Amino acid sequence: MALTVDIPLIRLADGDHWPILMVRSGLTVAAALAVWLLWRSFSRNAPPLVPGKPGLAVAGLYGISAVAFMAAVYNTSTANLVFILAFNSMFAALLSWIFLKERPRPATLIAMAVMLVGVLIIVGDGIGTGNFFGDMMALASAFSIALAITITRASGRDMGFAALVAVALPFAIAAVMTTKTGYRIEAPWWIVLNGGLVIPLAFFCLANGPKYLPGPEVAMFYLLETVLAPVWVWLIFSEVPTTASLIGGTILIATLAAHSLWQLHTGRRRRRAAGTIRHPV
Repeated sequence: MALTVDIPLIRLADGDHWPILMVRSGLTVAAALAVWLLWRSFSRNAPPLVPGKPGLAVAGLYGISAVAFMAAVYNTSTANLVFILAFNSMFAALLSWIFLKERPRPATLIAMAVMLVGVLIIVGDGIGTGNFFGDMMALASAFSIALAITITRASGRDMGFAALVAVALPFAIAAVMTTKTGYRIEAPWWIVLNGGLVIPLAFFCLANGPKYLPGPEVAMFYLLETVLAPVWVWLIFSEVPTTASLIGGTILIATLAAHSLWQLHTGRRRRRAAGTIRHPV
């Protein structure tokens, strides 16, 4: 839910790409370090900032995702961006199948195929409207997040702070670029709220999710951003999605919703079957 206001807050700040990324990332790193140091001062059970090599890999992937995400914000529509980001649940299912041998069920494979059609509709429209680069950045961001979720699931380690410290990479890149392009943020308080509170909260929760849920299920929570972010942007900025974007987005949302309901139904059925007491004959 916190992540659903990320894009509107970036847009409300009304600034250039690189300074927005610099301030947003810098505040996220500062907030993460402050919370971690406070946690460590009160408890010895504070998780490590970067837990070993898996933590480095996860941090790097979240950093790449942040850079790609910000590029997408400035090069495609909000609707295209969040609809394509919803595809990360299918990326997560595919990666879990390849690397964790968690073979998707036939219903998941069908959902992946249908969602691919929806993404192709959006990206195909982006070629004609000049949003192709932004759409590709959105796909890169979705894939990076899915791969980070898969590694977290495989390691079983606490990656909450690794996901936050990861934004040191986009901060460094943005700081260098800002010195060349100049600094412009018209309403910095919005990006302060975003980087200092919203992003740390959202990514800490999302990065810890795979400890308790399968990767594809964690990725499906991005559906909230898919549904709500375009609504906030429409209400605030009156940005209306294109017809192709609405068609492709509807396919994605409907498929994810149907797949989620199917998972809930089969999960309950398995739990009921497991709880059935079998008497000896």
